[in-house]
Amino acid sequence: MSQAAGDPPPTPGRSAWPWVSNLGGVALVAGLLWWLGTGPALAALRRIDAPALLAALLLGALATVSCAWRWRLVAEGLGVRLPLGAAVAHCYRSVFLNATLPGGMLGDVHRAVRHGRDAGDVGRAVRAVVWERGAGQVIQVTVAALLLLALPSPVRPYLPAVVAVAGAATLGVVLLVRALPRSGPSRRARALRAAAADVRAGLLGRRTAPGVLLTSVVAVGCHLATFVLAARVAGATAPLADLLPLTLLALLAMALPANMAGFGPREGTAAWAFGAAGLGAAQGVSAALVYGALVLVAALPGAALLLLRRGSIRFRVRSTARTVNQAGSAALPATGLAGSL
Repeated sequence: MSQAAGDPPPTPGRSAWPWVSNLGGVALVAGLLWWLGTGPALAALRRIDAPALLAALLLGALATVSCAWRWRLVAEGLGVRLPLGAAVAHCYRSVFLNATLPGGMLGDVHRAVRHGRDAGDVGRAVRAVVWERGAGQVIQVTVAALLLLALPSPVRPYLPAVVAVAGAATLGVVLLVRALPRSGPSRRARALRAAAADVRAGLLGRRTAPGVLLTSVVAVGCHLATFVLAARVAGATAPLADLLPLTLLALLAMALPANMAGFGPREGTAAWAFGAAGLGAAQGVSAALVYGALVLVAALPGAALLLLRRGSIRFRVRSTARTVNQAGSAALPATGLAGSL
């Protein structure tokens, strides 16, 4: 029996690791607050006002639309139709689920599966989400590396070596992939051919590559602007050139898998980065917590869409059951009908 649209996303396994990871994040934040005191963080959270919330909502909307546009480009490059309005709605729901459920990826699983069922090709839809998210992460890391090389930060002296090692590792992976057989009936060869075709069509095509790059840069800029806003709300008065690299480091920490919206690694990295820059670890933790609150507020339209979707499904189920009853057929239980959608 298939899952009704709007139901909670399917859980990809019963691994306890996401819960353990999230508990570790909570423990890390609790330890930081015990060490630094809760006063600065609570004071920063109380300073969140209506203009800050409105700015977070607008930046979140721009980032969500950018990600939805990138997803649409990649999906249609792979041959799966995806209207922009549906992509925006799916992305809003995904952002909310990622921010509130363990693992930090269940929202992406949900939108991939829902899109695949709507389009009739779950496998290709899942690959579109994987490539879209992967492209976004690669561009975010690239933008972060360029800014961290250009601006003063605690990691700037080590970046040339890190970039060199990363470049060598990337080159090694590329050479290894090229050395593997690309023809023949083996599963590895088929996977390589499929991956190469996906990258060419979904990411590097003339009609997709510029849009993927532009939307990714806009999304990174929105997240960075939200973090800078959070730092200002938390009381940071340092120049923008000093704040940007510190917030970038915290954003990069949020990319770690199996955490809920970066909670834990974000605060830990911000505490270290702000402390190393002489701004104080307490201010870093406060800025990260305010950022988390602003991001959660920006994701609330996704919660509203989830509720509206569930309500519309229940309404259609009841209407269908009423029509069947009026036609003289046996009554259909609403739960069974909903489960078959």
